[in-house]
Amino acid sequence: MNQMKTKIRFVGLLVLFFGIVSYGQQKIEASKILQDIKSGKSIAYENATIVGTFDLTFREDAIKKNPKKKKSWFNWNQNGTSNVIEKNIKTKLSFVNCTFEDDVLAYIPDENSGYTYIANFEEDVIFKNCTFEQKALFKYSKFSQHSEFSESKFNGDSSFKYGKFERKALFDSSIFYEIATFKYAYFNNHANFSEAVFKDTAIFKYAKFSEGVSFKNSKFEDNLDLKFAMIDGDFNINGMRVAFNIENKYTQINGQSFSKFLVHKN
Repeated sequence: MNQMKTKIRFVGLLVLFFGIVSYGQQKIEASKILQDIKSGKSIAYENATIVGTFDLTFREDAIKKNPKKKKSWFNWNQNGTSNVIEKNIKTKLSFVNCTFEDDVLAYIPDENSGYTYIANFEEDVIFKNCTFEQKALFKYSKFSQHSEFSESKFNGDSSFKYGKFERKALFDSSIFYEIATFKYAYFNNHANFSEAVFKDTAIFKYAKFSEGVSFKNSKFEDNLDLKFAMIDGDFNINGMRVAFNIENKYTQINGQSFSKFLVHKN
């Protein structure tokens, strides 16, 4: 009888264990999440693998609503029209310890339709300890609330060029394996890049930090481009290391030249 109880407990533990493993490796279709976003549901996933292109611009829906437009430099302002179509995401997005197998797109320039599609975020956006296997493009996106990409890995192209961060922006302990672009990005609140690792060139050219930025213990294993960047507030570069060149032409930190700050080089 005791042996039977022991076997039952053992089988129960196996079921529990494999159930946890199965949950930890759950795969979710990106299309399902996008449908929930369209329905106005708050999104929260942990320990999931997202399969399929995660198109936050909802380009396919927008194409159906807008006539095909011939791409032209004049279309941007001609008759008050623009080639840019913006999608405002009104629900909270939270992904913790998730892997995105395909592109994550909040920016799509579409030559076929003649439009550029952009996603803006009105609520919190959290990608904590996530892995982006392919592209992660948030060019021109506006983050109205809390935005977090802490401890995440960007294995492919990533761009936050012209991004606008209204609240705190967290990129601490994140790793960028390809060129990381924050050119012209605007941080209206404190930005945290402490402990971050940039395997390739990091571009912060023309970036503006209104309430300080932390690069504490961050590692730039290639070049760091800070040309024309403007930083007001705390500028924490304790332990920051740059392997090669630091481009700091016309960089201003609280009205001072960047040359007044000591940066360790490998």
